[in-house]
Amino acid sequence: MDLNRYLSPLIEEFLENRMVFLGGPRQVGKTTLCLKFLTDKRPDGDAYLNWDDLSSRTKIKTGQLPANQKVICFDEIHKFKNWRSLIKGLYDTKKHKHQFLVTGSARLDHYRKGGDSLLGRYRYLRLHPITLGELKSPNLKTTETLLKFGGFPGPFLNGTDRNLKLWQNERTYRIINDDIRDLERVKEINSIELLTDALPMRIGSPLSVKNLSGDLEAHHATVKNWLQILDNVYFSFRISPYGSPKIRAVKKEQKLYLWDWSTIEEKGIRFENMVASHLLKYCHFLEDSEGEKMELRFLRDTDKREIDFVVLKNKRPLFAVECKSGEKNLSPHIPYFQMRTPIPHFYQVHLGQKHTEINSKYTILPFFKFCQELNLP
Repeated sequence: MDLNRYLSPLIEEFLENRMVFLGGPRQVGKTTLCLKFLTDKRPDGDAYLNWDDLSSRTKIKTGQLPANQKVICFDEIHKFKNWRSLIKGLYDTKKHKHQFLVTGSARLDHYRKGGDSLLGRYRYLRLHPITLGELKSPNLKTTETLLKFGGFPGPFLNGTDRNLKLWQNERTYRIINDDIRDLERVKEINSIELLTDALPMRIGSPLSVKNLSGDLEAHHATVKNWLQILDNVYFSFRISPYGSPKIRAVKKEQKLYLWDWSTIEEKGIRFENMVASHLLKYCHFLEDSEGEKMELRFLRDTDKREIDFVVLKNKRPLFAVECKSGEKNLSPHIPYFQMRTPIPHFYQVHLGQKHTEINSKYTILPFFKFCQELNLP
């Protein structure tokens, strides 16, 4: 399967007057996207320079860039302590000759620390795993395949259980022993590894840092810091509750999800995580491409009534989504919250074929149909 990733047109557009920073999880396809993007733009020579390669590192630090290349890609350069100053100097002195595409397996916006000397010089794009919006004519079969193997190109395109397990083990090892060791001053690497093992069992439920602290025998503040580190290297992400004056909404609880949902054993929870990933990708795409302020939240009150997700645009709710693995009747929580919140439409999505338009405010439909209806990327 030959995929044209959804960010390619934006990269080409933004490179006309800025650098482009491309962030995203390890092995999500950033390097492949960049090499494919460069293919038609480099008649000869090498426009791809990886900081982990010694010869490339020398060229970057000395400014020896391929003179005949318009677009230059720097990969993993954020591992260099003074990468911002280096990139700023190259951009300011060579932008009349070159366009710069910078990629990394950690949050480049986070690791700029200490003020942004690059302000106004770049656009930041986040590459997400493959979702149904990137597949041609998605259906129930492709939904089940994506649910099982996750959206990372390697295991999804290979499509075998053996390869999936090998890939999962390798990815977690490299996140912990390469990304975190390179970017964070953390001594308790083994404890972070135990934390990554514990998180899949806590997906979809309110996250208790206190309980995690007890299980890992670590201080509350330490575990909180570890969770932030895992967010920074695109292992996990968290969403906060959405409140409304007419309900007794929880305010402090968060829910945590994984960028790789294939590691979650229970199918219903894995499906919820996959839906969360699709919606986060939608939010990030509108933020990165249009500058909209998007938020992904959940709705839960003190009586434990809950709707899995609420998408907000500029602080106003666009729609809410409730996940059901089977073709079930409308959740009673949907009409309850519809009467008490300004959310204009509620979708109940499932892993089936049934599509029911109950009224102008409630719709039950297969998840792949939902993705098509909302034109999710």
